[in-house]
Amino acid sequence: MEWPNFNHLFYFWTVASEGSVTGAAERLMVAQPTVSEQIRALERSVGQKLFRRAGRGIALTDTGEIVYRYADEMFAIGRELAEFIDGHRAATTTLRVRVGIANVLPKTVVSRLLQPVFALKERVRISCTEGSVTELISQLSMNRLDVVLSDAPVDPHLKVQAFNALLGESRTLVFAPAAQAAKFSRGFPKSLEAAPFLVPTDNTILRRRLDLWFEKQGIRPSILGEFEDSALLKVLAQARSALFVGPAVIQRDIESQFGVQAIGEVDTAIEQFYAISVDRRFAHPAVAAITATARKSFFSGAPRRD
Repeated sequence: MEWPNFNHLFYFWTVASEGSVTGAAERLMVAQPTVSEQIRALERSVGQKLFRRAGRGIALTDTGEIVYRYADEMFAIGRELAEFIDGHRAATTTLRVRVGIANVLPKTVVSRLLQPVFALKERVRISCTEGSVTELISQLSMNRLDVVLSDAPVDPHLKVQAFNALLGESRTLVFAPAAQAAKFSRGFPKSLEAAPFLVPTDNTILRRRLDLWFEKQGIRPSILGEFEDSALLKVLAQARSALFVGPAVIQRDIESQFGVQAIGEVDTAIEQFYAISVDRRFAHPAVAAITATARKSFFSGAPRRD
Protein backbone atom coordinates (compact mmCIF):
# COMPACT_ATOMS: atom_id res chain seq x y z
CA MET A 1 0.00 0.00 0.00
CA GLU A 2 0.99 3.65 -0.36
CA TRP A 3 2.10 5.75 2.63
CA PRO A 4 -0.97 5.82 4.93
CA ASN A 5 -3.06 8.98 5.17
CA PHE A 6 -2.68 10.01 8.82
CA ASN A 7 -6.05 11.73 8.85
CA HIS A 8 -7.76 8.51 7.77
CA LEU A 9 -5.68 6.60 10.33
CA PHE A 10 -6.63 9.00 13.13
CA TYR A 11 -10.35 8.65 12.37
CA PHE A 12 -9.94 4.84 12.34
CA TRP A 13 -8.04 4.90 15.64
CA THR A 14 -10.73 7.07 17.24
CA VAL A 15 -13.54 4.74 16.12
CA ALA A 16 -11.64 1.71 17.44
CA SER A 17 -10.94 3.48 20.75
CA GLU A 18 -14.53 4.67 21.20
CA GLY A 19 -16.05 1.41 20.01
CA SER A 20 -18.49 3.05 17.59
CA VAL A 21 -18.77 5.53 14.75
CA THR A 22 -21.25 7.56 16.80
CA GLY A 23 -18.84 7.89 19.71
CA ALA A 24 -15.99 8.83 17.40
CA ALA A 25 -18.10 11.48 15.65
CA GLU A 26 -18.99 13.06 18.99
CA ARG A 27 -15.38 13.04 20.13
CA LEU A 28 -14.14 14.49 16.84
CA MET A 29 -17.10 16.89 16.62
CA VAL A 30 -17.91 15.93 13.03
CA ALA A 31 -20.84 14.24 11.30
CA GLN A 32 -21.07 10.45 11.29
CA PRO A 33 -20.95 10.20 7.45
CA THR A 34 -17.63 12.04 7.54
CA VAL A 35 -16.19 9.45 9.91
CA SER A 36 -17.55 6.56 7.85
CA GLU A 37 -16.05 7.96 4.64
CA GLN A 38 -12.63 8.30 6.27
CA ILE A 39 -12.80 4.66 7.37
CA ARG A 40 -13.81 3.48 3.91
CA ALA A 41 -10.94 5.46 2.40
CA LEU A 42 -8.45 3.76 4.72
CA GLU A 43 -9.92 0.32 3.97
CA ARG A 44 -9.54 0.99 0.24
CA SER A 45 -5.91 1.93 0.86
CA VAL A 46 -5.25 -1.17 2.97
CA GLY A 47 -7.23 -3.40 0.63
CA GLN A 48 -9.06 -5.14 3.47
CA LYS A 49 -11.93 -4.57 5.87
CA LEU A 50 -10.88 -3.16 9.23
CA PHE A 51 -14.21 -3.51 11.04
CA ARG A 52 -16.89 -6.21 11.13
CA ARG A 53 -20.39 -6.32 12.54
CA ALA A 54 -20.66 -7.67 16.09
CA GLY A 55 -24.25 -7.79 17.31
CA ARG A 56 -25.55 -4.23 17.25
CA GLY A 57 -22.06 -2.78 17.24
CA ILE A 58 -18.77 -3.21 15.45
CA ALA A 59 -15.49 -4.98 16.20
CA LEU A 60 -12.04 -4.99 14.66
CA THR A 61 -11.13 -7.63 12.10
CA ASP A 62 -7.79 -9.44 12.41
CA THR A 63 -6.24 -6.88 10.06
CA GLY A 64 -7.94 -4.10 11.99
CA GLU A 65 -6.34 -5.35 15.23
CA ILE A 66 -2.88 -5.07 13.71
CA VAL A 67 -3.53 -1.65 12.17
CA TYR A 68 -4.94 -0.41 15.49
CA ARG A 69 -1.86 -1.58 17.40
CA TYR A 70 0.46 0.34 15.08
CA ALA A 71 -1.80 3.39 15.09
CA ASP A 72 -1.98 3.37 18.89
CA GLU A 73 1.82 3.35 19.15
CA MET A 74 2.15 6.10 16.54
CA PHE A 75 -0.32 8.44 18.25
CA ALA A 76 1.17 7.66 21.67
CA ILE A 77 4.52 8.87 20.37
CA GLY A 78 2.74 11.90 18.91
CA ARG A 79 1.26 12.72 22.33
CA GLU A 80 4.69 12.44 23.93
CA LEU A 81 6.08 14.86 21.36
CA ALA A 82 3.30 17.35 22.05
CA GLU A 83 3.86 17.08 25.80
CA PHE A 84 7.59 17.61 25.35
CA ILE A 85 7.06 20.69 23.23
CA ASP A 86 4.69 22.05 25.88
CA GLY A 87 7.39 21.57 28.48
CA HIS A 88 5.62 18.80 30.41
CA ARG A 89 8.09 16.00 29.71
CA ALA A 90 11.88 15.74 29.63
CA ALA A 91 13.60 14.89 26.38
CA THR A 92 13.93 11.20 27.15
CA THR A 93 12.57 8.08 25.51
CA THR A 94 9.88 6.15 27.36
CA LEU A 95 10.21 2.38 27.40
CA ARG A 96 6.76 0.85 27.26
CA VAL A 97 6.03 -2.66 28.52
CA ARG A 98 2.62 -4.35 28.53
CA VAL A 99 2.35 -7.15 31.08
CA GLY A 100 -0.43 -9.71 31.39
CA ILE A 101 -0.85 -11.11 34.90
CA ALA A 102 -2.70 -14.34 35.59
CA ASN A 103 -5.16 -13.55 38.36
CA VAL A 104 -4.18 -16.70 40.24
CA LEU A 105 -0.70 -15.32 40.95
CA PRO A 106 -0.02 -13.88 44.41
CA LYS A 107 0.20 -10.10 44.11
CA THR A 108 3.34 -9.96 46.27
CA VAL A 109 5.10 -12.32 43.86
CA VAL A 110 4.00 -10.19 40.92
CA SER A 111 5.22 -7.04 42.65
CA ARG A 112 8.63 -8.59 43.26
CA LEU A 113 8.85 -9.78 39.65
CA LEU A 114 8.07 -6.31 38.30
CA GLN A 115 10.52 -4.39 40.52
CA PRO A 116 13.50 -4.82 38.12
CA VAL A 117 11.55 -2.98 35.41
CA PHE A 118 11.60 0.21 37.47
CA ALA A 119 15.34 -0.16 38.08
CA LEU A 120 16.15 0.19 34.37
CA LYS A 121 18.02 3.28 33.24
CA GLU A 122 15.33 4.13 30.70
CA ARG A 123 12.15 5.99 31.61
CA VAL A 124 9.58 3.20 31.94
CA ARG A 125 5.83 3.11 31.56
CA ILE A 126 4.34 -0.24 32.54
CA SER A 127 0.79 -1.30 31.68
CA CYS A 128 -0.64 -4.32 33.53
CA THR A 129 -3.67 -6.36 32.49
CA GLU A 130 -5.07 -9.03 34.79
CA GLY A 131 -7.23 -11.95 33.70
CA SER A 132 -7.38 -15.66 33.01
CA VAL A 133 -4.37 -17.25 31.33
CA THR A 134 -6.44 -18.10 28.23
CA GLU A 135 -7.58 -14.49 27.82
CA LEU A 136 -4.07 -13.16 28.32
CA ILE A 137 -2.49 -15.58 25.85
CA SER A 138 -5.07 -14.50 23.28
CA GLN A 139 -4.02 -10.86 23.78
CA LEU A 140 -0.36 -11.88 23.63
CA SER A 141 -0.93 -13.59 20.28
CA MET A 142 -2.42 -10.34 18.91
CA ASN A 143 0.63 -8.38 20.13
CA ARG A 144 -1.42 -6.48 22.71
CA LEU A 145 0.93 -7.72 25.44
CA ASP A 146 4.71 -8.08 25.60
CA VAL A 147 4.75 -10.81 28.23
CA VAL A 148 2.37 -12.88 30.35
CA LEU A 149 3.22 -13.91 33.92
CA SER A 150 1.55 -17.20 34.75
CA ASP A 151 1.61 -20.21 37.07
CA ALA A 152 1.77 -22.59 34.11
CA PRO A 153 3.26 -22.79 30.61
CA VAL A 154 1.10 -22.29 27.55
CA ASP A 155 -1.48 -25.02 27.09
CA PRO A 156 -0.22 -27.08 24.09
CA HIS A 157 -3.83 -27.34 22.87
CA LEU A 158 -3.94 -23.57 22.27
CA LYS A 159 -3.05 -22.77 18.66
CA VAL A 160 -0.60 -20.06 19.66
CA GLN A 161 3.12 -19.85 18.99
CA ALA A 162 4.54 -18.72 22.31
CA PHE A 163 7.61 -19.48 24.37
CA ASN A 164 7.80 -20.30 28.07
CA ALA A 165 10.54 -19.27 30.47
CA LEU A 166 10.46 -20.88 33.92
CA LEU A 167 11.28 -18.04 36.33
CA GLY A 168 11.41 -20.20 39.42
CA GLU A 169 9.64 -22.52 41.82
CA SER A 170 8.49 -22.40 45.42
CA ARG A 171 7.33 -24.84 48.06
CA THR A 172 3.67 -24.49 49.09
CA LEU A 173 2.77 -23.81 52.72
CA VAL A 174 -0.49 -23.96 54.65
CA PHE A 175 -1.29 -20.77 56.57
CA ALA A 176 -3.62 -20.46 59.57
CA PRO A 177 -4.78 -17.46 61.63
CA ALA A 178 -2.05 -16.69 64.17
CA ALA A 179 -4.42 -17.28 67.11
CA GLN A 180 -5.18 -20.80 65.88
CA ALA A 181 -1.77 -21.72 64.49
CA ALA A 182 -0.76 -23.84 67.50
CA LYS A 183 -4.04 -25.75 67.34
CA PHE A 184 -3.67 -26.68 63.67
CA SER A 185 0.08 -27.29 63.93
CA ARG A 186 -0.46 -30.16 66.36
CA GLY A 187 -0.93 -33.36 64.43
CA PHE A 188 -0.51 -31.64 61.04
CA PRO A 189 -1.78 -32.54 58.45
CA LYS A 190 -4.49 -34.68 60.15
CA SER A 191 -5.44 -31.54 62.11
CA LEU A 192 -6.84 -30.10 58.87
CA GLU A 193 -9.80 -32.50 58.93
CA ALA A 194 -12.96 -30.33 58.73
CA ALA A 195 -10.83 -27.16 59.06
CA PRO A 196 -12.27 -24.07 57.34
CA PHE A 197 -10.39 -23.61 54.07
CA LEU A 198 -10.41 -21.18 51.14
CA VAL A 199 -8.89 -22.64 47.99
CA PRO A 200 -8.09 -21.69 44.37
CA THR A 201 -10.63 -22.56 41.68
CA ASP A 202 -10.47 -26.04 40.20
CA ASN A 203 -9.15 -24.79 36.84
CA THR A 204 -5.76 -24.04 38.42
CA ILE A 205 -2.77 -26.35 38.72
CA LEU A 206 -2.35 -25.49 42.41
CA ARG A 207 -5.91 -26.56 43.20
CA ARG A 208 -5.48 -29.89 41.44
CA ARG A 209 -2.26 -30.55 43.35
CA LEU A 210 -3.90 -29.49 46.59
CA ASP A 211 -6.86 -31.84 46.06
CA LEU A 212 -4.47 -34.73 45.37
CA TRP A 213 -2.60 -33.94 48.58
CA PHE A 214 -5.82 -33.86 50.61
CA GLU A 215 -6.75 -37.23 49.13
CA LYS A 216 -3.30 -38.68 49.78
CA GLN A 217 -3.41 -37.54 53.42
CA GLY A 218 -6.95 -38.83 53.83
CA ILE A 219 -8.32 -35.50 55.06
CA ARG A 220 -11.43 -33.55 54.11
CA PRO A 221 -11.27 -29.88 55.05
CA SER A 222 -14.39 -27.73 55.02
CA ILE A 223 -14.13 -25.76 51.78
CA LEU A 224 -15.79 -22.40 52.40
CA GLY A 225 -15.05 -20.91 49.00
CA GLU A 226 -13.09 -21.09 45.75
CA PHE A 227 -11.36 -18.07 44.27
CA GLU A 228 -9.48 -17.28 41.11
CA ASP A 229 -8.11 -14.03 42.52
CA SER A 230 -5.39 -14.94 45.03
CA ALA A 231 -5.46 -11.52 46.72
CA LEU A 232 -9.21 -11.71 47.34
CA LEU A 233 -8.82 -15.24 48.68
CA LYS A 234 -6.31 -14.11 51.32
CA VAL A 235 -8.33 -11.05 52.35
CA LEU A 236 -11.47 -13.15 52.85
CA ALA A 237 -9.48 -15.86 54.63
CA GLN A 238 -8.35 -13.22 57.10
CA ALA A 239 -11.93 -12.00 57.56
CA ARG A 240 -13.33 -15.52 58.02
CA SER A 241 -10.43 -16.95 60.07
CA ALA A 242 -9.94 -19.58 57.39
CA LEU A 243 -6.86 -21.49 56.29
CA PHE A 244 -5.26 -21.17 52.85
CA VAL A 245 -2.08 -22.09 50.99
CA GLY A 246 0.63 -19.83 49.59
CA PRO A 247 4.19 -19.95 48.24
CA ALA A 248 7.04 -20.26 50.72
CA VAL A 249 9.08 -17.71 48.77
CA ILE A 250 6.87 -14.93 50.19
CA GLN A 251 6.12 -16.55 53.57
CA ARG A 252 7.18 -13.52 55.64
CA ASP A 253 5.11 -11.14 53.52
CA ILE A 254 1.99 -13.30 53.85
CA GLU A 255 2.41 -13.71 57.60
CA SER A 256 2.95 -10.02 58.30
CA GLN A 257 0.24 -8.78 55.94
CA PHE A 258 -2.56 -11.15 56.89
CA GLY A 259 -1.79 -12.01 60.53
CA VAL A 260 -1.25 -15.71 59.85
CA GLN A 261 1.44 -18.32 60.47
CA ALA A 262 2.70 -21.16 58.33
CA ILE A 263 1.77 -24.44 60.01
CA GLY A 264 3.04 -27.01 57.51
CA GLU A 265 3.92 -27.84 53.95
CA VAL A 266 1.96 -29.34 51.06
CA ASP A 267 4.91 -31.52 50.14
CA THR A 268 3.57 -32.63 46.76
CA ALA A 269 2.73 -29.13 45.47
CA ILE A 270 5.52 -27.05 43.98
CA GLU A 271 4.28 -23.70 42.68
CA GLN A 272 5.88 -22.62 39.40
CA PHE A 273 6.08 -19.18 37.85
CA TYR A 274 6.48 -18.55 34.13
CA ALA A 275 7.09 -15.67 31.75
CA ILE A 276 5.43 -16.28 28.37
CA SER A 277 6.30 -14.34 25.22
CA VAL A 278 5.96 -14.61 21.45
CA ASP A 279 9.67 -13.75 21.28
CA ARG A 280 11.89 -16.78 21.85
CA ARG A 281 14.79 -14.57 23.03
CA PHE A 282 12.70 -12.43 25.40
CA ALA A 283 14.50 -9.48 23.84
CA HIS A 284 12.35 -6.67 25.28
CA PRO A 285 14.62 -4.97 27.89
CA ALA A 286 11.92 -4.96 30.56
CA VAL A 287 11.01 -8.61 29.98
CA ALA A 288 14.69 -9.57 30.01
CA ALA A 289 15.10 -7.75 33.35
CA ILE A 290 12.14 -9.64 34.84
CA THR A 291 13.42 -13.06 33.80
CA ALA A 292 17.06 -12.45 34.72
CA THR A 293 16.39 -11.00 38.17
CA ALA A 294 13.80 -13.64 39.06
CA ARG A 295 16.23 -16.44 38.33
CA LYS A 296 19.30 -14.84 39.91
CA SER A 297 17.84 -13.49 43.14
CA PHE A 298 14.12 -13.88 43.88
CA PHE A 299 13.90 -17.64 43.27
CA SER A 300 17.62 -18.40 43.64
CA GLY A 301 17.15 -20.23 46.93
CA ALA A 302 13.94 -22.03 45.97
CA PRO A 303 13.87 -25.70 44.94
CA ARG A 304 13.96 -26.35 41.21
CA ARG A 305 13.14 -29.46 39.25
CA ASP A 306 13.18 -30.38 35.57
